[in-house]
Amino acid sequence: MEDHKMMIFLYYRSIVLLFLLINFLFLKGIKSEVYTVGDEQHWNAEVNFDSWVQEYNFTVGDVLVFKYSKGQHNVYEVTEATYRSCDASSGVLGEYESGNDQITLEEAKKYWFICNIAGHCLGGMRFGINVKEATSSNTNSTSDSPLPPVEPTNYSSVIHGFQRWNFGILFLSSAVLLFKLY
Repeated sequence: MEDHKMMIFLYYRSIVLLFLLINFLFLKGIKSEVYTVGDEQHWNAEVNFDSWVQEYNFTVGDVLVFKYSKGQHNVYEVTEATYRSCDASSGVLGEYESGNDQITLEEAKKYWFICNIAGHCLGGMRFGINVKEATSSNTNSTSDSPLPPVEPTNYSSVIHGFQRWNFGILFLSSAVLLFKLY
């Protein structure tokens, strides 16, 4: 009788492990996206950042990579007021000057970025994005919460394939299988 219980226990444990492995494999591909600002043209004055931003929907956990020639450009994360005025004497939240800056979008909010080299911000090296929580309803549309209009301004939110309900299903089904073991 004891051997029979052990066999049942091992059988259920194998099923649980197999189930967890399958879920892990499905969740493995769900990760944040990494976006090179300006795509192949990178962070420079020739890029239309209005067009670039409209191609994406940004979500929490995504990473923006700013590639540029060090010393010729920089990246400042700023407040909306500083973004609008292009005056970085106040309202600077972060300064990046490496030429290969990676900024993780850590919260759902509006982010504003400018180049603080003289004339670059006013010349169009700036954009704003609306970063949202990752949900199954994220789309390429930005009509539900547009950023205020400013020229040049970019509006966006970037898809990253994670959907919260996947974790819920994983944990619920794991709990059910574990409960059956006892």
